[in-house]
Amino acid sequence: MPVLVPYHQDEYLPGLVDDLPAGAVPTEVRVELTGPAGWSRQAPIYAAAADAVAKRAGAGGLTTVISGCCCVSLGVLAGLQRAGVDASVVWFDAHGDVQTMETTTSGYLGGMPVRVITGYRPELVADAIGLRALPEERITLVDGRDLDPPEAEYLASAAIRRSTVEGLSAASLPPGPLLLHIDLDVVDPADLTGLRFPVAKGPSASSVVDAVGRLLATGRVAAFDLAATWDPSTPDPAGSRRRLVEALLAATGA
Repeated sequence: MPVLVPYHQDEYLPGLVDDLPAGAVPTEVRVELTGPAGWSRQAPIYAAAADAVAKRAGAGGLTTVISGCCCVSLGVLAGLQRAGVDASVVWFDAHGDVQTMETTTSGYLGGMPVRVITGYRPELVADAIGLRALPEERITLVDGRDLDPPEAEYLASAAIRRSTVEGLSAASLPPGPLLLHIDLDVVDPADLTGLRFPVAKGPSASSVVDAVGRLLATGRVAAFDLAATWDPSTPDPAGSRRRLVEALLAATGA
């Protein structure tokens, strides 16, 4: 069963589980949060996620995590590292997630986790959860098509690998075991309702499922980290969210 971390930033999302298929009863991470908004307030979420992942990863097999925010991936990676898994990262996302506190105009922390993974200002959150930085070349960004100018500038000179969903191949993957992170806003919004930050001209839901299947078939994926970045209070009359989550969980065997 997957680990469920039902938060978007510091907002608890009790309805997020409603988009899980029947029978997929997860282990839920729930924490008490204190202090003002920011990394320090959210760090206990990621620390608890790291605890849950370390226990699962230590037992072997594929660890599956479902959350409402890309920042939870920081805890997933920290948990793998704690279990002795030196994982690289494959990051499906319509956005770059390489902003910094100095470059962001919105202050949105969900736009920064890839940059944190590379070692940006570890005192903000990485040190608190025991996350060790990865070299840029051990990260592949897949279909990051909506980039703010500072992100585009950074990625132009960074060693982070880039790929489209359709073009993803063994040559575009970083070495070693993999943390496979899927922000579902990578999917074209015509195929998926209620996304918080939809970006047009993306891949279809079926092509994302196919790409995930190809990566899982390599046998290198140590953790599958699914960020369901939609507002669960929005209606999904056609059931597109549930069908996509069902297909992805079926691919992992969760």
